[in-house]
Amino acid sequence: MNLTTENILLIGSLLLFISIVVGKTSYKFGVPTLILFLAIGMLAGSDGIGGIRFDDPKLAQLIGIISLNFILFSGGLDTNFKAIKPILKEGLILSTLGVFLTAATLGTFVWYVTDFTIYESMLLGSIVSSTDAAAVFSILRSKNLALKTNLRPTLELESGSNDPMAYVLTLACLSLVINQDQSFLNMIFMFFQQMILGGIAGFAFGKLSEMIINRIKLGFEGLYPVLVIALMFITFSATDFVGGNGFLAIYICAVYLGNQDLIHKSTILKMFDGIAWLMQIVLFLTLGLLVFPSQIIPYMGIGLLISVFLILVARPISVFISLMFFKMKLKRRFYISWVGLRGAVPIVFATYPLLAGIDKAPMIFNIVFFISVTSVLIQGTTLSLFAKWLNVALPEKIKPIAENDRYILNLPKSAMEEILVTENSFAVDKRIIDLHFPNSAFIIMIKRNDKFVRPGGSTVIEANDILVLLLDNEDSLAEVKDILKVTNG
Repeated sequence: MNLTTENILLIGSLLLFISIVVGKTSYKFGVPTLILFLAIGMLAGSDGIGGIRFDDPKLAQLIGIISLNFILFSGGLDTNFKAIKPILKEGLILSTLGVFLTAATLGTFVWYVTDFTIYESMLLGSIVSSTDAAAVFSILRSKNLALKTNLRPTLELESGSNDPMAYVLTLACLSLVINQDQSFLNMIFMFFQQMILGGIAGFAFGKLSEMIINRIKLGFEGLYPVLVIALMFITFSATDFVGGNGFLAIYICAVYLGNQDLIHKSTILKMFDGIAWLMQIVLFLTLGLLVFPSQIIPYMGIGLLISVFLILVARPISVFISLMFFKMKLKRRFYISWVGLRGAVPIVFATYPLLAGIDKAPMIFNIVFFISVTSVLIQGTTLSLFAKWLNVALPEKIKPIAENDRYILNLPKSAMEEILVTENSFAVDKRIIDLHFPNSAFIIMIKRNDKFVRPGGSTVIEANDILVLLLDNEDSLAEVKDILKVTNG
């Protein structure tokens, strides 16, 4: 079956519906939803029962890049800077040096066991060198894993920030495969240009985006998430245009925004959480459609050998060397080594050799696809087991709640208070967003002149307003009073 304008919406919506329904029950059997999405795409493809003919790496790459934008941006928004600050150095070392060591170690092994040239081997190693944000975010959160000693922030920071390094290495090695006379100095210059410009642009666009979101008056709450989508794509494309790394830029921009007070932040976070899941489904379905299972079978042996080496040797070596100068328990290092999930990102990166038309491109693509599937199956299904075995899991009853989860989960509060805003209060004539209330306190209603006003981030507080607050505890109330500089009404 060929995809046409008439049937693409019907087929797409049916595949999406089946993926959601099947994915909902998959964890009862210990199977990650991402594998289900891939399997459904493969079954619907030309080698499956659906017979849908999809053989367009360029379109798949475009869908992949758009999807990764949303996945990385959503992951950045959910990243609490206070949580990652203690492990910032470890995370950045893992996402740079760790990725490089993984690529070099695996590339050397591939060169030894295959007939690939050294540059082709390093290209394959680079493509699968980063842990996959989509896989790590979705599996950790859907399994609801609570981990000790800042392990989860470390893993999420690494997976969210290491794709740029793998992307640069992939482009560099691909350039060497195509043009072997190219200077290594050019590769080093490209690396620093991509990372430095990407970092600067990410922070600059984060500041600019915060200013735009909080100062622009759109009138409709539903337009604010749309505005953030526009800002996200502007950040990515503008950074890429000037030669920086767009993936790094949007992640840094999102981390900055996620840790600021934004108008309608709850709506923005909920929308991006939903779209991130949608993009994961679309991405894995697309890649499932793109692959031909019959073409993978000849490479299953070598693919399994490379995958096992990556999981048991290359990843642990890169983690232990990267973290050798940090004080960290051995079991924590082992767990970080095990959570080296490969998912959709390597498959998307594997489309670059296909589009470049290099000789070994089909073989590289099929091996990378097999590595990603085995990684999610082997590592993804055993994360909870290894966490318990290594004693790095927290009991569910003492699991901490992430700050931004409060916006998404609508957690119940333990107290309700009314506070009168006096004429000399600091809050008079200021917007709620500018007061920087703690996340543990929400204004749910404002009583004004015997009428009720529904508050929003842009709502201006007036003298003699009575704020109806939902609070976590007495400490939250004391903090609010200190901000408002008022007494009880």
